[in-house]
Amino acid sequence: MAAMLWPYIRRRWAMYAFGFLCLIGTASLAMAIPFMVRLEINCLERGEIRLVPYFTLLICVTAVLMGLVRWVSRFVIFNCGRDIEYELRRDLFARLLRLGPDFYHAYTTGDLMSRMVNDLTAVRLLVGFGILTAVNAPLYYLYAMAIMLSLNAKLTVLTLLPFGLVLLIVRRLARSLMERTLEVQQGLGQISAKVQETLFGIHVVKAYALEEQQAKAFIRLNEIYNSRGLALARLRAAIAPLMRMAATFSVVVVLTYGGYLVLSRQISVGDLAGFMGYLTLLASPTTSLAWVISIHQRGRAAMSRLMDILNAPVAAELDHDQSALLEVQGEIEWDNVWFSYSKSTINGLDAPIVWALRGISLKVPAGSKLAIVGRTGAGKTTMVNLLLRLIEPTRGRILLDGQELGKLPLRFVRRVIGGVPQTPTIFSDTLARNIAFARPEQPATIAAAAYDAGLEQDLAAMPQGLDTIVGERGMSLSGGQKQRVAIARLLAYDPRVIVLDDALSSVDTQTEMFVLQKLARRRAGRTTIVVSHRISAIRDADQIVVLEHGAIVEQGTHDELIAREGIYAELFRRQMLEEELAQY
Repeated sequence: MAAMLWPYIRRRWAMYAFGFLCLIGTASLAMAIPFMVRLEINCLERGEIRLVPYFTLLICVTAVLMGLVRWVSRFVIFNCGRDIEYELRRDLFARLLRLGPDFYHAYTTGDLMSRMVNDLTAVRLLVGFGILTAVNAPLYYLYAMAIMLSLNAKLTVLTLLPFGLVLLIVRRLARSLMERTLEVQQGLGQISAKVQETLFGIHVVKAYALEEQQAKAFIRLNEIYNSRGLALARLRAAIAPLMRMAATFSVVVVLTYGGYLVLSRQISVGDLAGFMGYLTLLASPTTSLAWVISIHQRGRAAMSRLMDILNAPVAAELDHDQSALLEVQGEIEWDNVWFSYSKSTINGLDAPIVWALRGISLKVPAGSKLAIVGRTGAGKTTMVNLLLRLIEPTRGRILLDGQELGKLPLRFVRRVIGGVPQTPTIFSDTLARNIAFARPEQPATIAAAAYDAGLEQDLAAMPQGLDTIVGERGMSLSGGQKQRVAIARLLAYDPRVIVLDDALSSVDTQTEMFVLQKLARRRAGRTTIVVSHRISAIRDADQIVVLEHGAIVEQGTHDELIAREGIYAELFRRQMLEEELAQY
C-alpha cells in the first residue's frame, strides 16, 4: 500500500514539509502556554503580582498565533490529501479505460463505482488527516514528555502509564478493525452493484412484476451490510472511550500523587498546574490517535481494493504516427485460429476445453467484403471480437497486411479497425455528441454520417434535431435508432476496416437496404466484414463463410453456396419463406 501511494506523496514533499514545519510550530507554541501558566502561578505564589499581566498578555498572543499556524498546517496537509485523491481518481479512471473484457467480467459496475467513490474518500482521509495526526500526536508526546520529565520524572511515568496500556490494547484491535472495515466496504460495493443493476433493468423488473422480489433481495444485502457496519461501529466505538479512560486515570494520578508532592513541597503549585496543562494538551492527540488507527485500517482496506484496479494487466498501447493509417491496405487473415472462453484448469483441476472457434483459416483481400453467417452460437461474434482485439486468440494468429495483430499497438489497431455491435452503447448526451464521440475534432462529418446511417427522417421528427438529448443509455431511442446512431458514429470515425456484427438486426428491410447502399459507397477501398442473420444484407459479399460449432463448414459467393444445397441454402430458403408469410 505504501509503495502505491508513495509516488503521489513524493510529488508533494515540499507542501508536506511545509505542513510539518507548521505542525512543529503549532506544537512549540502549544507547549509554551502551560510553561507560561506555570511561571505565572509561581509568580503569584511568590507575590510577584507585577509580572502577572505580562504573562497573561503573552499567553493570549501565543494562543492566537498558535491557532493561526495550526490553521495553515491543516489547510496545507488536507489540500495535499485532496490533490492526491484527484490524481488517484484520474489514474484509476485512465486504468479502467485500458482494461480488457476479462476484468469487467470479474467486477460489477456498482462495485467499481463504490471503489471510485467511497474507497478513494478513505484514501484521502489517510493521506490527509491520517498523516497529520501520525506526525502531530508523537510530536506532542515527545515535547510534553521532555518538559514533564524535567519537572518530575516519577510523576511523568505514572501519568503516562495508562496511555501506554491503552495503546497496547488498541494495537491488538487493529487487525479486527482492518478485517471488519474491508467487509463493510465490500458490502457497500455489493449494494451499489444491486442498485445499479436494478435501475438498469427497471423496465424488465416492472414487466414481470418483480418489484417485491427485487426489494427482498436488496433488503437481504442491506441487512448484511448493516450488521457488518454495526460490528465495525462497536469496535470503533470502543477505542475512543478507552482513550478517554486513560486520560481520566492520568488526571487522577496527577491530582493524587501530584497533590502529595505539592503538600510535601517536592514540587510547586505552578509545577502541578503545568502538569495538568500538558496533560490537557495530550488529550486531543490521544483521542486523535484512536481516529487515525481507524482511518489507517480503513485506508489500507480501501487501497487493497483500489490496487485490484491499478495492478490489473493492460494491453500495451504505444504511440503511433497517424500518417501510418494511410499505408494500411486492410488485408485480413485468420491463420489457424482457435479460441476458448474456458480455462484449462478450474480450481486447480484439469477441465475439458470447450472451443468457441476451431482452426479458423481465412484470408480477406484488402477492399473486399466478407460476410459471416451461421446459426446462434456458431462463433460469429467471437470471430469478429478477435479481429477487434476485444479478446486474444488461444492459438493461432490474426494478420493485418501481413503483420500479426497482437504485436501491433492496440491504439493503432482500434483506429484502423472499427466495429458496431448488435447491442450498441448510447451515451446520455445529444445525438450529435454520440455520433462524434470517437472524432470530436471533426464536427462537419456529423450530419453526413447521420444521413448515410438512415437517420434523416428520425431527425426531422425531433424538435432539436442532432441536439436532442437521448436520455440515459439512449432510452428515448428505439432499438433500430440506436443501431443507426452507432453506425453513424462508425462512419464519422472512418476506419480502414469496417466490422458490422448484426448491426442492422433491429431495422426494417427497406431501411437496411438504404443504409447498406450508403455503406457500399462509403466503404470504397475499405475492407468490410458483416455478420448478419439476414441473407439480403450479404448477398453482394465477395465471399461468404458459414460457421457451425466454431468451424468454417462452407465458403464461397452467394450463388456458389446456393448451388451447394448446404446450410447456407437452407437458411436462405427459410428466410424467403418467412418474408413471404410476413406479407399475408
